[in-house]
Amino acid sequence: MTQYAVLIYEAVAPADLPSEVQHAHDRLPGLIAENGGRIVAGLALEQPETATTVRGGLVTDGPFIETKEAVAGVFVLEARDHDHAVKLAELTPIVRGGVEVRPLIGFQVTRPG
Repeated sequence: MTQYAVLIYEAVAPADLPSEVQHAHDRLPGLIAENGGRIVAGLALEQPETATTVRGGLVTDGPFIETKEAVAGVFVLEARDHDHAVKLAELTPIVRGGVEVRPLIGFQVTRPG
């Protein structure tokens, strides 16, 4: 199975997500497994206002770019092929935003020590 990064873009702050959407995110790994895929890793991000950007030696508070939608999280998905990954990514609950699916070149988990 090939691995894909699914980037979640959302215009709603994590704290403002409706409870049914939060619960749907909790159920997503099982739903994806029922449809022949597997989530191998996932991360939720704090609000964009908590970001610090480093660009060309300049450090500034805030996200890299200003947009209505911000990256809210990312998960690594195993799927048969790109079309399958897109179908699985469509299961991601979104209030106002979308998802982006990208094939991974490599995925490595580093261990301390």
